[in-house]
Amino acid sequence: MDLIPFFLESRQNDIVNIRECVRKDDLKEAQRLGHGMKGAGGGYGFQEISMIGKRIEEAAKAGNTADIEQALGMLDEYLSVVEVVPGKSEMLD
Repeated sequence: MDLIPFFLESRQNDIVNIRECVRKDDLKEAQRLGHGMKGAGGGYGFQEISMIGKRIEEAAKAGNTADIEQALGMLDEYLSVVEVVPGKSEMLD
């Protein structure tokens, strides 16, 4: 539970980093970051983040920057509304 705020902050950093990757046309790195997000999300109980990470990974692999940007928008919106409730076994979203 103590690591969740850091985890969510790291996802905010991912938005910035992936947008920079798109700007630099470094889709390999965007794909790697999406893959990491896909794996980490479930481990922290955030299935939505895992699904968004998968979408980013697949879009980067396909070279679809518009889809990457759309997924980043979804992530940004999700992070703005997700609520962590201490003492609960699941996160509310």
